[in-house]
Amino acid sequence: AMAAELPGPSAGAPGASTFISFARSCTLHGLGRIFVPGAPAPRRLLWAGAFLASLGTFLLQAGQRVRHYAAYPRITALDEAQSRVLIFPAITLCNYNRIRRSQLTLNDLFWLGGDLLAVGTEDFPRYLRALGRTPDLDGFFPSKSYDLGAFYQRAGHPIHEMLLHCRFRGQDCGPENFTAIFTRLGKCYTFNSGGPGREVLTTLQGGAGNGLELMLNVQQEEYLPVWGDTDETSYEAGVKVQIHSQEEPPFIDQLGFGVAPGFQTFVSCQQQRLVYLPPPWGDCKATPIESDFFTNYSITACRLDCETRYLAENCNCRMVHMPGNANVCTPEQYKECADPALDFLVKKDSDYCACRTPCAMVRYGKELSMVKIPSKASARYLAKKFNKTEQYIADNVLVLDIFFEALNYEMIEQKKAYEVAGLLGDIGGQMGLFIGASLLTILEIFDYLYEV
Repeated sequence: AMAAELPGPSAGAPGASTFISFARSCTLHGLGRIFVPGAPAPRRLLWAGAFLASLGTFLLQAGQRVRHYAAYPRITALDEAQSRVLIFPAITLCNYNRIRRSQLTLNDLFWLGGDLLAVGTEDFPRYLRALGRTPDLDGFFPSKSYDLGAFYQRAGHPIHEMLLHCRFRGQDCGPENFTAIFTRLGKCYTFNSGGPGREVLTTLQGGAGNGLELMLNVQQEEYLPVWGDTDETSYEAGVKVQIHSQEEPPFIDQLGFGVAPGFQTFVSCQQQRLVYLPPPWGDCKATPIESDFFTNYSITACRLDCETRYLAENCNCRMVHMPGNANVCTPEQYKECADPALDFLVKKDSDYCACRTPCAMVRYGKELSMVKIPSKASARYLAKKFNKTEQYIADNVLVLDIFFEALNYEMIEQKKAYEVAGLLGDIGGQMGLFIGASLLTILEIFDYLYEV
């Protein structure tokens, strides 16, 4: 019977004796019970089994908690908050037609025809007749060079001709409230751009009548006849609109929505403020933008910056809508290099311009509805007012109403679901539950190991 007993305090090597003394005095629950002198062997074995089982369960649970923390879990909190005043967004709009037919000269046609308008030299007479011009090519001498930027500046639809009526929060506004900007859709205009010398407008109430109301003429009589399928020609009539923050440049060719003539379109907005977590919890970009052209980081600023650098490297020029002082691509460079390169970036090589989400951003949720304009009752009045035919009003005039649904905003915020304090609390709780240990117990073990 004595041979089956576990070693007592005086048995074995001096190291074992020291360990047994430590085990008896240690605050680790159950460990001292294994080494009680004179206790029956089955009882001590039972305590040893219970202690090891508890220790194993604790280590298993602690490992699971550590793995859970290492996965960096997150939650998304959604909240709605009231505000006494909201910054009105920037509204960028572009006519779907980039080049007015009245501004296209024979010199423009010579330089642009084959490359951007799909009009070959042999088709010049027919194309000029389609424009309503007399094809007189005998005394024509083309210019030695060509400035595409100056052409788009001259040939785009001017805001003072398109804008028939403008009201913001019940007050009249006009072309002076719009800032010209070049995009991939040509010459466009931004209301409330917040640019240099322009005060950012706010709104104090929600609902229609407390936002921006525009009546626009899309000027279909100025649309170029489509001769072929190129990046510069358009099949649509109307305007494209993007609602965005003043902090980010428009990316209207990909992010805008279309508004058709013959309709009044109501756009009810809600401001959404988004807060994302940086790595390792999330994938947002917390560092400032490294750009020569933009000061605030946004996905669109990053994309424009990247596309500008890509064209500079591959085509040695920039498109009209791109920032910087590099030479604007010639019409030939547009067709041969710039347009294909940009299409390749957008459609295929998405990794080259992989722009991460900023850690804080503002976007605008939209709900669109529309009604027919003009009504039969108002068609004659509008025709007389603008000195046009009723058919012209139906084909060209649209009304755009943009307003906040209510004076509140949606807060969408990513939060850490499990932090260091939670990890320590969970491990401490498991340690106390299964082995009755604390931080001081761990210090006791280290102290013993140091002495040994």
